[in-house]
Amino acid sequence: MEDTSIGADEFSRLMLGYRSALKTMQTKIEILNDEFITIHHYNPIEHVKSRIKTRESIIHKLKKYGHEVTLENMVRYVNDIAGIRIICSFVSDIYRLADAVTNQSDLEVLTVKNYLINPKDNGYTSYHMILSVPVYLSNGPAHIKVELQIRTIAMDFWASLDHKIRYKFEGSTPEYISSQLKNCADIVTSLDRKMEQLNRDIQEVAREQPVSVEEQSEQQQRDSEEIRRSVILNREDGIPAAEPAEKSAAEPADAASLAEESEE
Repeated sequence: MEDTSIGADEFSRLMLGYRSALKTMQTKIEILNDEFITIHHYNPIEHVKSRIKTRESIIHKLKKYGHEVTLENMVRYVNDIAGIRIICSFVSDIYRLADAVTNQSDLEVLTVKNYLINPKDNGYTSYHMILSVPVYLSNGPAHIKVELQIRTIAMDFWASLDHKIRYKFEGSTPEYISSQLKNCADIVTSLDRKMEQLNRDIQEVAREQPVSVEEQSEQQQRDSEEIRRSVILNREDGIPAAEPAEKSAAEPADAASLAEESEE
């Protein structure tokens, strides 16, 4: 099967759509990134990677699965021509980001492959979505497929090294190496679970941690200032200020009393 029937101009027009869809997704992720930082004060996104498959890679994939090399088959059977990957900190972040993407009304989720629940035989874990992304061109809207992968830092570390190691063997990785890689994948899964639990523990400690002395002092100063303003406003309106409770000799005067004395 040859690709002589596909002209350079036709292929370039096809790739224009995929590049545009990738830019659209990159913008959406940047907006989510800004929202998490500005509103939620927590950003699950560590970094983002993206790529467009080469002509040779697309043709190789079609031939691998026994499809004729045509533009129509490229669009129909190759779902990852445009790919974008979000790397996050924790497993819970994966689902949080997947929900944020799914909730965007102009995106259509075509398929989901949750390799977190069902890892591949080699130990690979990640969360994959095929999205239909609207691209608005001069002749009207087009809906382009983009593959989104979401994984943790640990998952990405393992997947990157696994790919490099297996690439050297050109698909014939020795069994003992495959077994060791699978063991490493299990270690990565265990590490992600431990880091997730540690993150929960840290958040719980932060919620239960008492307010520091400095924060208490700042709050007392704000309260005292509010009392002082209230007293001044009452005096200006002719409303007598409430008499302060008698203090014992050992109890110091509060900031509001000192403020009133200084004004008098």
